Amino acid sequence: MTSPPTSEDTPWPVRTVARKIAEWVDRLGAVWVEGQLAQVTARPGTGTAFLVLRDPAADVSLQLTAPIGLVREGGPAVAEGNRVIVHGKPSFFLGRGTLSLRVDQIRAVGLGELLARIERLRKLLAAEGLFDRSRKRRPPFLPGCIGLITGRASAAEHDVVSNATARWPSVRFRIEHTATQGALAVPQILDALGALDRDPAVDVIVLARGGGSVEDLLPFSDETLCRAVFACRTPVVSAIGHEPDTPLVDHVADVRCSTPTEAGRRLVPDLAEETARIAGLRDRARRALSGWVDREQRLLAALRARPALADPLRGLEARHAEVERLGAASRTSLERGLDRRATEIEHLRARLTTLGPAATLARGYAVVQRVPAGGADGGSGVAWPVLRSVADAHAGDRLRIRVVDGAVPAAVVAEEDAGAAEPAGAPRRKKASGS
Repeated sequence: MTSPPTSEDTPWPVRTVARKIAEWVDRLGAVWVEGQLAQVTARPGTGTAFLVLRDPAADVSLQLTAPIGLVREGGPAVAEGNRVIVHGKPSFFLGRGTLSLRVDQIRAVGLGELLARIERLRKLLAAEGLFDRSRKRRPPFLPGCIGLITGRASAAEHDVVSNATARWPSVRFRIEHTATQGALAVPQILDALGALDRDPAVDVIVLARGGGSVEDLLPFSDETLCRAVFACRTPVVSAIGHEPDTPLVDHVADVRCSTPTEAGRRLVPDLAEETARIAGLRDRARRALSGWVDREQRLLAALRARPALADPLRGLEARHAEVERLGAASRTSLERGLDRRATEIEHLRARLTTLGPAATLARGYAVVQRVPAGGADGGSGVAWPVLRSVADAHAGDRLRIRVVDGAVPAAVVAEEDAGAAEPAGAPRRKKASGS
């Protein structure tokens, strides 16, 4: 029979709603569920055991009910903190209105299966690049504040803090206490990791836990935690367990330390070592500077001892004497050249005088020139031609006869009696008469 629809005027009673939910839940089939036992409570009088199964990667839990004999048969495997696989059917209890899983089988997750799952997850994360060394960051040399995630009053906290403080007394910590195993470990570590990563004063984050079994260290191989460490903007140092322990978070973290003690030593430098190193560097610098100054002083002394700097005027005097010698040689050479050129000029002048017309005239020769018309005074600028042949003279031409000491004007006249005075057959000549 179908119940009428509800309304403000016709609401369902609680029993109807609870019954319908119970009927719907009863239609669900049986399921296999894996988780971590967070609580185991056995009530002998009722014959029923109540358990809480928690998701190791999220803040989600589920109520379980099982026969008390099933829990006793499980022995140590059915204990708080263990990873188990249960088979059961969901049921809704009408009296309290609670949902639970009625369990009929409980199986502990074996170590081999856990290791196989971790190995499959390791290969997956490695393929996605979460283990890539190129993305790992180097923590600061001297962090201002160190974020520490560890258990409350744990040996890991003592080892990290005491070793870091012994090396650098002024180191500061911000410590977040969380569960480091069990069902609550992963959610609490995730919350602490996010809080430290958001704090701008924290320069490096340390995950620290002491040694334990594979089951105890399972939270540090959780996929959600590994991805959260990979997403951190602050460098993360992993110090989980002992040297043989290698949870997956060791591969994702920027720095992996084998123990919390090693983490405390690697987080900060040793004050005594750094002081000694600074003193050594200061001594080396002082020796290097002193050696450089001594070397430069010796170089300056050697330069001052050189003749050019010891007596700079000696070089100038030598150069002055050389300049004087070269100047005297230049003057001597110039004077000899001038004298030689003067002698050559005198020889050329004598030759020109000997070969010139004046010398010829001095030996009794004369130069006869025909005076052109209008140029009797020689000032017209017209050249007077020189008579080179008797044929060039004509009767009536005016001549100018130049001798050594002047010029004599003359005229050409015909000789009327030249034929009688000259022998027969001789050529007829013209005669110049002086005026």
